[in-house]
Amino acid sequence: MYLADRSTPQGATSAQDRLRGTARAVSPTVLALGTVSLVTDVSTEMVTAVLPLYLVMGLGLSPLGFGMLDGVQNGVSALVQLTGGHLADRVRDHKLIAGLGYGLSALVKPLLLVHHLGALGVALALDRTGKGLRTAPRDALISLSVPPERQGRAFGLHRAMDTTGALLGPIAAFLILGVAAGGYDAVFAVSGCVAALGVLILLLFVPSGKNSAAAGKAPAEAGASPAEAGAAPEEAGAPPEERPDLRAAFGLLRGRRLRTLFGCAVLLGLTTVSDAFLYLLLQRRTGVAEQLFPLLPLGTAAVFLLLAVPAGRLADRIGRRTVFLAGHAGLLLGYALLLWAPAVPALPYLVLALHGTFYAATDGVLPAAVAAVVPERLRASGIALVGTGQALARFCCSLAFGAVWAAWGDGPALASAAVGLACCATGAGVALRPTGDRRSTGVPR
Repeated sequence: MYLADRSTPQGATSAQDRLRGTARAVSPTVLALGTVSLVTDVSTEMVTAVLPLYLVMGLGLSPLGFGMLDGVQNGVSALVQLTGGHLADRVRDHKLIAGLGYGLSALVKPLLLVHHLGALGVALALDRTGKGLRTAPRDALISLSVPPERQGRAFGLHRAMDTTGALLGPIAAFLILGVAAGGYDAVFAVSGCVAALGVLILLLFVPSGKNSAAAGKAPAEAGASPAEAGAAPEEAGAPPEERPDLRAAFGLLRGRRLRTLFGCAVLLGLTTVSDAFLYLLLQRRTGVAEQLFPLLPLGTAAVFLLLAVPAGRLADRIGRRTVFLAGHAGLLLGYALLLWAPAVPALPYLVLALHGTFYAATDGVLPAAVAAVVPERLRASGIALVGTGQALARFCCSLAFGAVWAAWGDGPALASAAVGLACCATGAGVALRPTGDRRSTGVPR
């Protein structure tokens, strides 16, 4: 499996090349997209940091209602992700589709100022629609701008910059809540202005995705047919002007490697508790003061920021399977600590550190693995397929977790998620195990 692929280049890498810094090892496109994501995440996380408390404590939303709303956000993003990826591949302009996504998320921010659950639901759904549109084209731009052996560190650098914004967003929300008379409204208004800045940076500094170089083209699987490699059978003889359709996009799942990645992403997504629920669990089970709630995402973001690039480079070196599964093991340990050690004074710090480690080991590694097994002309569609499956699975998890919490309490809900994650991670480890062919697996450990 390519989650287990070391992505070793054809020729030996020189010592001088290995000593170059990570920033110099990636293209300006990655740095520009990282800046856009940084600014956009400041806007997004300002809202995310205060929204659970605002909805549950301020508007009186029940855990089941919050689970449904949180699930709808993930569900909308999932359904749109495939559309965004397919459109980007079809029009052959990844920047255009990504820009539409970023723009939509910025335009709907004023709806957050309406103090009504219906308006908030529409705003959040449209915001997730924008996220779904932009995710696959953005990740395709990253994968197409760097050679395969550097994609892990490229995605790691992008996620680190993205997480810098996630780190700054809650801080900004905390400061605004402390000094602004409008409270939540002030947070939402500033968030809209920052989102508009992110769109402007994208338009001015990110190069177009048209006619992307073939630097990130997936290597063909040794001895595999075009269909097994994830491509349509007629791809080898297709004229350059042929535009991919949805049949070709879904046809990617005929490839064994992508099909396995898709299945594992879905299984693990079914048992991944959303960030918002995790922070609510921390607040309730450890007694974190309500005024400190917006700062909880800082712990996750800080660890993610520190480990994203090292985790990406480690995945390139020892294998993506090992890093990916280790991240889920860390998340499982965080669940266990919440269940059985709520009185430990350092529990919030430990759980947030494990949560950040989970994201560092999985968030960039999965799209890098997908990019390695799909052809360039369907790169965004392949990334979107896996992302859609994962997001739909998390949508189901949010609904189920909220329902179990409402019926039996937060303890049984978290215990069910922990048991499910342990089983699914074990299954993923077996499914993603390396085959006996050293050329196709990179002999990961």
